[in-house]
Amino acid sequence: MKKMIDGQVDAVHSSNGNLVDEIVLAMHKNGILKCLSDGIPDKRADNTTIPFELFLALSATAKMKIKTSLTDIPFAINDHRTLAELGWNLVDTDGNLDKGLMRESSLRAIIKKYKSTDLFSGYNETIQRHIMPKLNLSPDIHILDCVKLLVNLKNENYEDSGIGVDNDNKVARGYKLATLRGITGDTGIIEDTRFGSIETHDLKLSEDMLYNSPILKHGDIVINDRGFISRDVMNHLKNKRGVDTYVPLKANMITFEMAVSTAKLENKWMKHPNKNRESQQIAFVPNLGDFWIKDAADNNVDLNACIVWDTKATDKDKEYFVFVTTDLSKSAKQIIRTYELRPEIEEDFRQIKDFWKIEDFKSTKLNFIAFHIMSTLFGYLFFQLYTMLPEGEKYAHKCLPVILKNYTPEALNFLVFYVADEFAILSVIEFAELYSGCSLGVKKKFTSVMG
Repeated sequence: MKKMIDGQVDAVHSSNGNLVDEIVLAMHKNGILKCLSDGIPDKRADNTTIPFELFLALSATAKMKIKTSLTDIPFAINDHRTLAELGWNLVDTDGNLDKGLMRESSLRAIIKKYKSTDLFSGYNETIQRHIMPKLNLSPDIHILDCVKLLVNLKNENYEDSGIGVDNDNKVARGYKLATLRGITGDTGIIEDTRFGSIETHDLKLSEDMLYNSPILKHGDIVINDRGFISRDVMNHLKNKRGVDTYVPLKANMITFEMAVSTAKLENKWMKHPNKNRESQQIAFVPNLGDFWIKDAADNNVDLNACIVWDTKATDKDKEYFVFVTTDLSKSAKQIIRTYELRPEIEEDFRQIKDFWKIEDFKSTKLNFIAFHIMSTLFGYLFFQLYTMLPEGEKYAHKCLPVILKNYTPEALNFLVFYVADEFAILSVIEFAELYSGCSLGVKKKFTSVMG
């Protein structure tokens, strides 16, 4: 304060409320930020001035504000209320400013202490062992998917990247992220992840997650797409874990042909339950397990199917679709309604790529890439959790890009004064009182800085 009275002021900014800072504040008040440091070990040796959970929270906040550089992390939050609640203060009270201040060099030093596997397992540990139990979240519907994360094809320096094909079947370089998304209420959260190079088959990358993930419990269901077709996985999940699967079959499979021919023969077509699919009809065909044999017959679980017939299809290859499940208690309508939850995760990944810039890697080093992905996933998680809280439920069924586009920031009656590596927050009234007692020269200094 004495420095300000003496006219030592470098910059002055008004404190403006914004949605992202409100989200972070809500995470703090609900104990979510504390979960970050509970799930991810702090490997810093002598840099303990700044709480580790604050460093992780700022990193996630920067991603929500589409700030992908390390230099953006220390100043990701600019609402004075959130700063005060989190205890984020650049004022050096312990004589450790040079060690504690988050400069780019110190941020890089922190990240270098972690392997990519540490960061992805840290995300999984944080959400599974800490956040979900704290919020009493236990989804029983899970959507499995893989997303390709592309980098410059010609740049061979991207550590552990591979060569594969993109979504348009063009040669591409990059990585692949496998996720399980748990449906909870009107939204979903990414609750488990696996990471690999782009050429890794979807099923191979996901197998360990399906076999061992602690978030899958007896009575749950997993919704897959055609890239995850595996009789072994379906048998294991049903027989060993009590988990049912839903998956569409490929047209060249015997099971597919038998299901379609049976539906045609019985001719018991019903109206599709989705009103947007007026040209489609559905039929139920049970007990298809014997037409998809793998290893010992007594280990193969039975399958029921919903056959979808597009009566106006011009492409014969897209006239029929077959969706099977190991849950033998479901009707055709229930099967298709459950599977139609799947497109939600595809929209999630479109947003994470297009708006959240998950592929905007600032380094070719794998641990920095993993840190960027992990921070982005935490930022996305914060938003999803926020829509589940009373203060954020009005944003349910909406995406953050659209919300921010229509969001009007709240003007707050506070000012943030910057003096070198320190800052002070004063209300407008407090500043008026300070200003009235200053000399004419200091008043001119404030006028020039604030002008």
